Amino acid sequence: MNFIKRAGLSLWSRRGRTLITLCTFLAVSVMVLAGALIDDATTRARTDALRSVGAEVNLEVDLGSVGAGGGLTAPRIDAAVVDRMATSPLVRKYTYSMFDLARIKGDIELVTEGAGVLPDQEGKPGTIVTGILDSALLADFRSGRFTLLSGAHLGAADKDKNLLLIEERLARKNGLKTGDKVTLGANEGTATAEFTVSGVYRDPRPDSEPDPEFFFNSANMLYASVGAFSRLNSTGDDSQQVGNATFLLQDAGDLGQFKKDARRIAGSALDGFALGANDKAIRQMTGPLDSIESTATVAMWLICVAGAAVLVLLVNLAVKQRRKEYGVLLAMGEKKGKLIAQQALEIVAVAALAIGLSALFTQSLTQRVSQSLLAGEAAEAQRKMDSWQAPPPGSTGVSEGIDPADKPVENADPIDTIAVRLDPAALGTVGAVGLGLGLLATAVPAASVLRLSPRAILTKGK
Repeated sequence: MNFIKRAGLSLWSRRGRTLITLCTFLAVSVMVLAGALIDDATTRARTDALRSVGAEVNLEVDLGSVGAGGGLTAPRIDAAVVDRMATSPLVRKYTYSMFDLARIKGDIELVTEGAGVLPDQEGKPGTIVTGILDSALLADFRSGRFTLLSGAHLGAADKDKNLLLIEERLARKNGLKTGDKVTLGANEGTATAEFTVSGVYRDPRPDSEPDPEFFFNSANMLYASVGAFSRLNSTGDDSQQVGNATFLLQDAGDLGQFKKDARRIAGSALDGFALGANDKAIRQMTGPLDSIESTATVAMWLICVAGAAVLVLLVNLAVKQRRKEYGVLLAMGEKKGKLIAQQALEIVAVAALAIGLSALFTQSLTQRVSQSLLAGEAAEAQRKMDSWQAPPPGSTGVSEGIDPADKPVENADPIDTIAVRLDPAALGTVGAVGLGLGLLATAVPAASVLRLSPRAILTKGK
């Protein structure tokens, strides 16, 4: 009788042990398959989150290096350097900006209700003006927080045109609309320039809530074409200096490569600046995914280790129980290698059955369990986000124990749903683990089989 037929008869005649082995393999298979499915589902959800947020790299002042240098003036970078960085084929769109104080000339009055205005100079209050290359790429506009009510955004083609975006409260107070003229005066000196209102936008922050960066009434914030505004406050140098930039990349996977390319192109011009990805929004969205993924991984490894130990004990016990059977077979001339092959075949057959059974119901089971876990994690993350409160106006938050850096990112809600899909790759993972455990369970007792002596077994029972 060949060892394949013997393996089948052995499994059938020892149905109790076979059932225990099957249950052990089934538990391992279910956990490994569930872990693989959760890993695949969270990876796809994380990729979708990256695409929804957008692959974004921000060039901003490195506060750590500025503070370490003892300087009080924020560094600037030449716009031409930023333009060269944006020539990378990895970049889809980009913008840069700079800000300065400007004086409103003529009969236009700033909104003075709520938060205060900036100090007067020569009888005219000042306001913050941000020179921007492409206003549509501002984070507040891209997230939908700001809304363009009329007119058009400032674009790269408008870089050197005297165009302006104004907030609707300032427009309403002064009866301004698209196409009207506004004269701005330089922060220092007597230079003035006439700007045309290109569009009117809405900032939802109330008058009582000051701008978190400049601490003045957000209704008075103006956005101007960066080239024209730079000329207004020019110090005589023809170069255009900007304070930050944003690069939207073709693909989220290009973040690392773009950072390398940007540093190579810009060189020392990046001193005092940091290249940071918009990973805060991504971390906020994918935090619940990381939690359930780590839980599933730990559970999978624990079950695998426990399963391997149980299988080794079962096979080792089987060898001891079948010593007389092996002694007779060896006395009849059967080779020890075939006895080991029979053990391996029995284990692999049970493992294959367990993997097949696990494939029938693990997908639906994993979907329900992982969805329940994810919903709980997402609800807890959302609760923490909703409970965050900004420090009071004029406060850094230190005395209140509030870190402004912990402020949640808007329009980046924690992911609370995933779709589990059973695919050949997941089954391949389970098959590899099952086969590995089966071979491991066979290899440990194989040494006992190799030491068997048919004469000792049949005469002394050893």
